[in-house]
Amino acid sequence: MSRKTFLRILALALCLGVVPLLAQNPAPQKGATGATTVLIVGANGSVAKEAIAMFLQKTDVNLKLFLRNAKRLEHLKSARVEVIEGDATDKVALTNAMKDVQVVYANLYGKNTPQMASAIIESMQAAGLKRLVWITSFGVYNGQYQEIPDSELARIANYIAPHREEVRVIEASNLDYTIIRAQWFSHADEIDYELTQKGEPFKNPSGRISRKSIADLIVRLCTTPNFGIRQSLGINKPL
Repeated sequence: MSRKTFLRILALALCLGVVPLLAQNPAPQKGATGATTVLIVGANGSVAKEAIAMFLQKTDVNLKLFLRNAKRLEHLKSARVEVIEGDATDKVALTNAMKDVQVVYANLYGKNTPQMASAIIESMQAAGLKRLVWITSFGVYNGQYQEIPDSELARIANYIAPHREEVRVIEASNLDYTIIRAQWFSHADEIDYELTQKGEPFKNPSGRISRKSIADLIVRLCTTPNFGIRQSLGINKPL
C-alpha cells in the first residue's frame, strides 16, 4: 500500500470514528529488541511445553518461563528464553517477572487457581499489562447454560469448582483476556481443532484435543492483534 493510499484510508477512518474504536484493543507493544515477549506462568505444564516449542520454531517471540522449580527448564535458556523460579501466588515475583513483557499466558492447575488468577491480575495491573491468555476446563459454564452434557460434567465434577471460580475472577477484571476452555487432552501429533464461543454448546465434548492444537491457538492469540479479546473460547477436536 502506498503512503498516499494509507493517508486516504486513515482520513476516512477518522471521519467515521473507526480509529478510536481500534485504539480500545491495541496490538501488544513490542519490546526494546523489536520482538514481543510472552511470560508463561506454569511453564512446565504439558501444553506449555508444546507452546514453547512452537513459539521458538515459528515466531520471533521472546519468552520468560515462570515455574516453581526453574531447574526443570534450565536447558531452554538462550538469548530468547529466560527461566524464572517463582510461585504463581507471589505477586512480587510475578510483577518483577512482568518487566518488559507484553503478553501473559497462564497454564495452571490445582485447587488454588482462583488465588493464582487474582495474583496474576493484580500483578498485571501493577505492571501496566493488559493481555492475558488463560487455559481452563470445559464445563465451567454449566449452570448458566448447557455447555456440556451432564454425563461429561460428571467426569470432571471433582475438580471443576476452582476452574469456575478462576473464570469468574478473570471475567470480572478489566484485562484483555482470552479464556481457553479445553476438553480432555491427547498426545496426538496433529493440529486439528475448532472453536466455540461462550453461550454456545461445546462441540464433540467426548473427544480429546491434542496438546499441539491448544498450543497452536495459544501462539495465534499471543501474536495476532485483537484476536480473542475478552472472549471465552471452547476448543475441541472436530468430529
